[in-house]
Amino acid sequence: MTTIEPVFPGEHAPGLADDAVVLPWLARMRDEHPVWRDAFGAWHVFRHEDVRTALRDTTTFSSNINRAVGGAATPGMLTQIDPPEHHALRRTVSAAFTPRTVAALETRIREIARELLDRTGERFDLVDALAFPLPVTVISELLGLPASDHARFRAWTDALFDVQIADPADPDLGARMVEIFTPVGAYFHDQVRARADAPGEDLISALVAARVDGRALTEVEAANFSLSLLLAGHITTTALLGSIVRTLDGQPGLWSRLRAEPGLIPALIEEVLRLRPPFAQVGRMTTRASVLAGTEIPADAVVTLWVLSANRDPRAHTHPDRVDLDRGVRGPDQLSFGHGIHFCLGAPLARLEARIAVEELLGRFPRLAVERDPGEPHDGLRPFDRIAYGVRRLPVRRRPAEGSAEVAQPDVEPGHRGAQQRDDDAVARELPERDGVAHACGDADGDDVRARRDGRAVAAEVGAEGERPPEGLAGGGVGHLATRPSTMGAIVAA
Repeated sequence: MTTIEPVFPGEHAPGLADDAVVLPWLARMRDEHPVWRDAFGAWHVFRHEDVRTALRDTTTFSSNINRAVGGAATPGMLTQIDPPEHHALRRTVSAAFTPRTVAALETRIREIARELLDRTGERFDLVDALAFPLPVTVISELLGLPASDHARFRAWTDALFDVQIADPADPDLGARMVEIFTPVGAYFHDQVRARADAPGEDLISALVAARVDGRALTEVEAANFSLSLLLAGHITTTALLGSIVRTLDGQPGLWSRLRAEPGLIPALIEEVLRLRPPFAQVGRMTTRASVLAGTEIPADAVVTLWVLSANRDPRAHTHPDRVDLDRGVRGPDQLSFGHGIHFCLGAPLARLEARIAVEELLGRFPRLAVERDPGEPHDGLRPFDRIAYGVRRLPVRRRPAEGSAEVAQPDVEPGHRGAQQRDDDAVARELPERDGVAHACGDADGDDVRARRDGRAVAAEVGAEGERPPEGLAGGGVGHLATRPSTMGAIVAA
C-alpha cells in the first residue's frame, strides 16, 4: 500500500501534544514559512526576532483578541487590555509583586512543598502530588481562597484548556467559553462582594480597596482580575515542574550533577523555560497592516505568536535543542515570561516555586523516573494540546542514582547534535525593556528589575522609577503582608 504524505505545511497548525510532530513542523516553518496564513485566515509567526517584534509593538498587535468575534476587551483581564487602560489597571497590584516581596515567601513555599512530598511514596503522580497543589495553594492563600476549593479550580482549568480552538472566528467559540466561565465568574463575584462587606488581608481585598485614576474597580473588573491571577498563578508552575522532571528523566546524569551542584538549579529552570515554555503560543489582533519577515499581515487579523518556536530558533540560540546550563538566557532573549509591558507579573514567584520544588525533589530522591504506559495515548501523560505546553499527569517512581556528577549533556530531542555554548555572562538577570509585550501570565510594566544568582537564591531589586503605589496598596496595603505570620505576601505567579 502506498502511503501519501500530507502536503506541508497543511491547512492548520498541529497540536502541542506530540513533540515528534510539532517540533519538526515548527523547525521547518521557521525556515520555509516564517510568517504563514492558515486555512481559517489566522496568521502564525515563528522566528525569534519577529515574535519579539510583535510582542513589543502593542500599538499594532493588540492584546484584545475578543475583536476577532467583534467583542471588547474583558474588563479587568490584564492580558486583553492595551495601553493606556492597561497601565492604570496594572498599577493597582504592581507595587505588591516585586521580587523582593517574593523572596519573603520562601519559608512558606518550602513548608508547603515539604508537606506535600511527605505524603508521597515510592510511586506517585508528580502533578497530583506537587506540581498542581504547590502553586495552587500559594496563589489561593494570597487571594484568600479556601483550600477546599482547589478541586474546582483544577476542574475549571481542565475545562478551559480542553476547548478546541481550530477557527478563532468560530461564532460557537464564544458560547463555549461563556459556558465554562459562567460558574467561574459567579464564584469570583461572590468573593469580591464578600470582601466589600468584610475586607481581609488578602489580594482580593486589596483589589476591592484599590483606586485606579481616582476610582474604585468595578465588581466585574475585580472579579476578572482575581480570576486571571488564579489561573496564571498556578498553570505556569504546574506545567514548568512537569517539564523539569521530564527533562531530568531523560538525563539521569544531570539529576546527579544538580544534586552535587544545587547552585545550577536556576540555570536549569531557565533552560527548561526556554525549551518547554508553559505557554507555547500568544494571541494577538492587528490594528493595522504590518510586515514581518517580508510578509504583510493585514489589519484586523488574528495572529498566533509561537513562543515555543522562537525559543528554539537557531538564529537566536546556538544549538537551541540542547540543555545548556551555561547558556545564560535571560532578559529580552527569554520570551517564556513575555517581553515588555505584559511581562509576566508572577515570573519571580514562578521561578522561586520551581527552584524550591526542584531542591526538595533532589534532596529526597536519588532519582525519579517517569513511568509511561505505551498502551495509552501519549504514554498516559495527558498533555495539553493548545496554548499551554505540559502534561496533566506524570507518574514517577523513586530510582537509585545513575550516572555521575560530571557527564556530557545530551540533547533534549533525539537527532539534534552540537556542542555547548559558553557564555561568560552565564545567568544575566535582566528583565526586558518596557516597550510592549503580552503573555497569559500577567504583567509588570514600569518595573526596572535587576536580578542575580547567589548560590541557590535569586536576589533581585526593583526600582519604581518615580511611580507611586496607588491608593489601597501604599503602607497598609497588600504589599506588607509577607511580614505577617498569619498570611503570605502579596504576590501572584504567572
